[in-house]
Amino acid sequence: MNLDAYRVSIEPYYRSVGDEVAIFEAAYASRLPVMLKGPTGCGKTRFVEYMAWKLGRPLITVAAHEDMTAADLAGRFLLSPEGTVWHDGPLTLAVRHGAICYLDEIVEARQDTTVVIHPLTDARRVLPLEKRNELIQAHADFELVISYNPGYQSAVKDLKESTKQRFVAIDFDYPAPALEAEIVAREAGTGGELAHTLVAVAACSRNLRGQGLDEGASTRMLIHTGRLIAGGVPLEAAIRSAIVLPITDDADVRDALDAAIAACLP
Repeated sequence: MNLDAYRVSIEPYYRSVGDEVAIFEAAYASRLPVMLKGPTGCGKTRFVEYMAWKLGRPLITVAAHEDMTAADLAGRFLLSPEGTVWHDGPLTLAVRHGAICYLDEIVEARQDTTVVIHPLTDARRVLPLEKRNELIQAHADFELVISYNPGYQSAVKDLKESTKQRFVAIDFDYPAPALEAEIVAREAGTGGELAHTLVAVAACSRNLRGQGLDEGASTRMLIHTGRLIAGGVPLEAAIRSAIVLPITDDADVRDALDAAIAACLP
């Protein structure tokens, strides 16, 4: 099967903030599975896209959700005019043909679903398809990457230790202010001064974590804000629409966030 549709043909914009590129390259060279840990909107998905481009491998991305079953990953039999036909799932496609399979926010999936990846994360590198009575040996170029947000961990939504310990982990966080401003300016098409203002707003919101907010404004939110402003929306209105309203539904927390942000504005 041709996986050209899954190739990242244009270099994604990504600014390295540490040794994450070197660690991923070394892990891929040894075909070690990789786990990305970090807050929402800090660049985990962009990083995977960049590495797929850099390594020249197709990238098959799966957004995990609570209703996702093992069949959604591995595949299932479906009815067709010719009869019952097997259709590979995204994980099976990657395993058979040597793509990078990225399971985004893996903790959203049920734990009985994530167990299907275990035989792919040790020396066996196999995917059992019980419904087909088939055992697939992973293609030499296959790589498994998962991500999750430790800030949203709970007793209900967390990875088993037996799963975590199978991966090489890379820790992500928001970039340093100067670099984050550079990223926002580049991605949102804004001037440097505005980008620095938005980064200051993000810092104010992140200081409220644990005081009604699970997380502060992400880099992604700042880019959205910058794009609204570039489209003609006033600064305060853009901040409210792209940061304050999406981040919380609690009126009191919104008031506190509005006050903190107002203090950051010039």
